Amino acid sequence: MHKMSKQIPIEISARHIHISQSALRSAKDISQPNQFVTPERVTLRGHKDEIKNVAVVGPARDATQVELSKTDAARLGIPETPILVSGSLKDSGGGITIIGTRGEVRLSHGVMIAQRHVHASPQDATRLGIAHGDRISLRTEGTRPITFHDVAVRAREGINSLAFHIDTDEANAAGLAMGDFAEIIK
Repeated sequence: MHKMSKQIPIEISARHIHISQSALRSAKDISQPNQFVTPERVTLRGHKDEIKNVAVVGPARDATQVELSKTDAARLGIPETPILVSGSLKDSGGGITIIGTRGEVRLSHGVMIAQRHVHASPQDATRLGIAHGDRISLRTEGTRPITFHDVAVRAREGINSLAFHIDTDEANAAGLAMGDFAEIIK
């Protein structure tokens, strides 16, 4: 009998922001439905440094959110940035200024390190034996095999691209690249 695969493609998420403006232009679609990278770029300024050319991801959200890696947060001078599920702004950090072509805005909250997570359609979740809200473990192969624990599962209608999202710090530490795979080990 053929064993069903529990492999999930890996996608690496670099620093980016989601903004609360109502008019964003799409430049490049990304794997999740109705999400895109806009042609606009911004600069993020913290207490110590700034990072230029940061991508803006649409569509617009109710509140502005900045997603960084731990390395980015330390570089900017905001090392106490919390790890949260994207979109969950309660208990998020602040202390960052977003500078764009129309001016700048200082955020008192909305800054986070995105919790590693899996996007799955309800059908993929059923096939993989996982459910929305689960916390699972995934193992990678390659030159630096690693097991990721406490991976949040986001499985709901409207998701049609199965993917394991990690940030650049996690990918670099594990020697992973876009297109690599992780296997569910729960």
